[in-house]
Amino acid sequence: MSKDFFRNRNAEAGFATRAIHLGYDPASENGALTPPIYQTSTYAFETVEQGAAYFAGTQPGYVYGRTRNPTQALLEERIASLEGAEAALALSSGMAAISATCWTLLKAGDRVLADKILYGNSYALLSRGLEKFGINAEFLDFTNPQEVERAAETPFRFAYFETPANPNLRLIDIAAISAIARKSGAFTIVDNTFATPVLQRPVRHGADLVIHSATKYLGGHGDLLAGVVAGREDLVKDIRAQGLRYMTGGTISPLTAFLVLRGLKTLELRILQHAKSAEAIAGFLAEQPGVSSVSYPGLAQGAARGVYERQMRGGGGLVSFEIDGGIERGRRFMNGLKLVSRAVSLGDAETLIQHPASMTHALYSAEERARHGISDGLIRLSVGLETTEDLLDDIATALRSA
Repeated sequence: MSKDFFRNRNAEAGFATRAIHLGYDPASENGALTPPIYQTSTYAFETVEQGAAYFAGTQPGYVYGRTRNPTQALLEERIASLEGAEAALALSSGMAAISATCWTLLKAGDRVLADKILYGNSYALLSRGLEKFGINAEFLDFTNPQEVERAAETPFRFAYFETPANPNLRLIDIAAISAIARKSGAFTIVDNTFATPVLQRPVRHGADLVIHSATKYLGGHGDLLAGVVAGREDLVKDIRAQGLRYMTGGTISPLTAFLVLRGLKTLELRILQHAKSAEAIAGFLAEQPGVSSVSYPGLAQGAARGVYERQMRGGGGLVSFEIDGGIERGRRFMNGLKLVSRAVSLGDAETLIQHPASMTHALYSAEERARHGISDGLIRLSVGLETTEDLLDDIATALRSA
């Protein structure tokens, strides 16, 4: 499809159209319908002067594969468009995206405000990794903006949170936290891995940067590791030049960028099906006498319901729950599943189940988990793309056998 299609439209093309076509014209690549993989580590210059201009940034061009590749550039253009961001940067993993962002924006003596519920390695980086370099992270309950506002009376560099949060899917008001940070002269960074831009676009609610583990829904097939940071062009440019180029070197490979591009083509379809099945499973679990609690954004009540309706288009593909009988019955339930796989990660075509306290959030101490509301009996289910009725049958059978 010619780029003129996008230039000549008065209205923005649809999400799926941009995910499939934006930024690529087959005519520029010998008619190849699928964008090629630029499998090269370095780039030749026609003249010394051209090379100098590329290095200086006075002319656009490619220099070396650690900082940019044409396959990666196309992925970044599409991610930025889908998130409603000015720019994007693709990296080798979600943690590479987070760490490159932190090393770029922070310096010794800085202070960070973070929600108390985070992915285990994100929590470890903020609570332990940054501490070694004289950076202090303070963990708060971001579902209570007043608590964040009080903490913001002391200068801080950025506010960092996930919504929905990993693993208990609590919702945070992006606009409220962003307003507090902006008033304090700080940035807002939102991990949007669980919702994806199909269901939620944090930039539209005031976030400066959006983080993704593209390993999950953006890739969608459990066959790659990748990360993304999108948002303000000036910040993304700095993260590429510093956090990626010489602080982490967390470069995405051309083949991986190609695979994420492939995943984007079906992202909207997949997310809507993930959410459809997850909603059915959450509703089923909520009706079972042996299930003590169910967390799913689409079932949110009270203030959280208002947050959900303001900033999300759907509930997503994750369900967290606890069953009566504690962790021992939980283990029997998980071991009794036949179709659902016991594995960490999420966003795959396969349905995955895991125990956060002993797996993804084992980096929290037992005291930290108790203090932050991650119970030992919590189970996290990543609902895949199998037939919904088959998943419900497998879960019901395992509940009975437990």
